[in-house]
Amino acid sequence: MASPDEPLRSRSGTRLSALWRPAAAGVAAALAGLGAAELVAAFLAPAGSPILAVGALVIDLVPGWVKELVIGLFGTGDKAVLIVCVALGAFVLAAVAGVLESRRPPFGRALVVAAGALAVVAVLTRSGSATFDALPSVSAMVVAAVLLTVLTTRLPRTIDPDSGSSGVGRRAFLAWTGGSAGLGLLAVIGGQLVSAGTRATDAARARFTLPAPAGAPASIPAGADLGTEGLSPVITPNLGFYRIDTALQVPRIDPAAWTLKVTGMVENEVELTFAELLALPLEESTTTLTCVSNPVGGDLIGNATWLGYPIRLLLARAKPQAGADMVLSRSEDGWTASTPLEVLTDDRNAILAVGMNGVPLPLEHGYPVRMVVPGLYGYVSATKWVVELNVTRFDRETAYWTSRGWTERGPVKLSSRIDVPRAGTRAPAGPVTVAGVAWSQHVGIRSVQVQVDDGPWNDAALADAISADTWRQWSWQWAAPTGRHTIRVRATDAAGLVQTSVVRDVIPDGATGLHQVPVTIG
Repeated sequence: MASPDEPLRSRSGTRLSALWRPAAAGVAAALAGLGAAELVAAFLAPAGSPILAVGALVIDLVPGWVKELVIGLFGTGDKAVLIVCVALGAFVLAAVAGVLESRRPPFGRALVVAAGALAVVAVLTRSGSATFDALPSVSAMVVAAVLLTVLTTRLPRTIDPDSGSSGVGRRAFLAWTGGSAGLGLLAVIGGQLVSAGTRATDAARARFTLPAPAGAPASIPAGADLGTEGLSPVITPNLGFYRIDTALQVPRIDPAAWTLKVTGMVENEVELTFAELLALPLEESTTTLTCVSNPVGGDLIGNATWLGYPIRLLLARAKPQAGADMVLSRSEDGWTASTPLEVLTDDRNAILAVGMNGVPLPLEHGYPVRMVVPGLYGYVSATKWVVELNVTRFDRETAYWTSRGWTERGPVKLSSRIDVPRAGTRAPAGPVTVAGVAWSQHVGIRSVQVQVDDGPWNDAALADAISADTWRQWSWQWAAPTGRHTIRVRATDAAGLVQTSVVRDVIPDGATGLHQVPVTIG
């Protein structure tokens, strides 16, 4: 005998099926469309991936505080998170399109076309884009719209479990939907594999032997490394070097086609090829780079040995005109940075780098050429994949992040960090090594002090300095008593400035405050 609740369950199941089946049709159609787009991008238009283009557009449009929130939560994984979010948003939109198409055709298809048009706009508004780059997005739009129509016309017309014909309809619908989604997923994977193969080919072609530095190679003093377990290495390995930029897809630049132009307020415009750059007397130097998004105690900082040509010598050839005070550098992907002219013409090792830690620049760190400028945060200096230096004025031009509310000059702030012990460490009472790094690029570190709870400040031992442009390791031996404690660190730079305890956010020109870690002893 039927339960009194059975009609209610049947009606609920009917409503649920009326939603999830067309939604599934929409998602399957979208997945097939994205698969088609990835294949077309892999073989015909590498810069035209709609997911990456829309993600890049999102990066351009979101306010700075959103960027900082994402970086604060996910660090260098921010790009993967963004791509996942864009993909999830696309699938939610596809589900809505499926429901619309099943109830009010052709509104579902219209939504798919609108989403495809947005992707086309996102692709064509990227720097250096060509009309042909829109082909993957157009392919995705056509495939998704056609398949959405096909799948929604195959929706079961009844869901009565007693109807034999509807059972066949359900199986046929699931076969069509599952097959479409499966083929789409395989196409996405295949497109990525083909793209990876293309990138590998580019990387193989890009392997060349770095020229020897014209002068003495950069040397690391034996006493620069304290050898403390858990302490950041003096030189950051390339694979561990932080990467923060706006490029969801690493630009693939043929070095044979690369040129750098020096334009703007100069007496002589200069154009330089990669071969000409390599033929110049290159210099090797060790420089610490820091991201302005690095919080107090954060890890968005690294130290590397770079090989490159001094920018001041290139600018001397161009002869900046009177009144110029800024160089607007531009990346291959359109990103820009505003660097004070005096910083690029003084005696610091501001270079056009081609090598990093003894090897050609990794693709994700700016191959074939990037800027390395000691003393400034990366958002105003560290342009990767650089293709232009436009000599101009701060009152005439603004760069990517300065037009979004960040300050225009961005000198690196004096700071320090505790690497060991880690926050939350539990250790036995007795001798405990406290160690970390401190930095004040292009100024240098004079001393580091450590405080436990609210006690006195204790002088730490400093490793030998490489130069004023690099971080410096430090260490202090603590006779740790039983209990819960808070360890703080502060640094003093070579000019006598003591690191401030005032806490400020990274916006608009870098975080301040003292790094502290809680530990439990005993």
